[in-house]
Amino acid sequence: MIRAAAVLAMFLLASPAHALVVRDMLGRDVSLAAPPARIVSLVPSVTETAFALGGEARLVGVSDFCDWPPAARAKPRVGGMINPSLEAIVALKPDLVVGTDEGNREETFLQLRRLGIPVYVVHARRVAEMYELITRVGELTGRTDAVAPLVGGIRRRIEAVRERVSGLPAPRVLYVLWPDPLLVPGRDSHLTEMIELAGGHSITAAEPVSYVRFSIEAAVARAPEVIVLADHSSGASTAGRAAPEKWQTLTSVPAIRAGRLYSVDLSILHRYGPRVPEGLEILARMIHPEAFK
Repeated sequence: MIRAAAVLAMFLLASPAHALVVRDMLGRDVSLAAPPARIVSLVPSVTETAFALGGEARLVGVSDFCDWPPAARAKPRVGGMINPSLEAIVALKPDLVVGTDEGNREETFLQLRRLGIPVYVVHARRVAEMYELITRVGELTGRTDAVAPLVGGIRRRIEAVRERVSGLPAPRVLYVLWPDPLLVPGRDSHLTEMIELAGGHSITAAEPVSYVRFSIEAAVARAPEVIVLADHSSGASTAGRAAPEKWQTLTSVPAIRAGRLYSVDLSILHRYGPRVPEGLEILARMIHPEAFK
């Protein structure tokens, strides 16, 4: 893990005008008048991390998708990740807006900067980058002392999963991000790493992008032994439900014949934050139930 002092050294730079310059995870310098006391988070994983570190008091607003922990739902909402309400953000008078390069639009960041609101962009596609994200959120929320205990606990739980599945054969896994059109994780997706950590082999791991459109025929041809469907549904909405019945008819697929078709709440597995170990444990139990008896 990058030590907090080392991160702080490259993360906080003093400017001649006595402002604060913070460097985000894309390497962009962000000028602030002082350490941020009013932060709007457009990123569910950042919101979860701030709460886990005890820095939620600095969060004055969150996106509609920031639903964990339950206390996060009580924070003022500023809309979705793709099209947040600029008016709602401005009304909260934030010192800083935290966004992500996966889920937010660059146009949103440009509009906020034109309005004089600094934007800090996070990026995490690997476990190592998740640890850095936690460290940076600790810096932004003034909770650096809480970073090491949180990261230490996450590391221990991830290592415990690795030990359980170590040496076991890696079954072929198909992970379905979205049912129609069929979207799957590629080489640069964090889900591909999660599948590997859980003791499986993603049949779409060689695809050269983070997420790729796939055909049912191509998926069937690769004979997955485990199929995991991401469930995007919430409340009464039916959009993005896992729809396992569409897959159960594919009786030539090893996973279907063996009854190894699963669905998982996307909010647990798709966010790089404090619940990564929980998501990894769920995934590992699906891939290697024999290791968790």
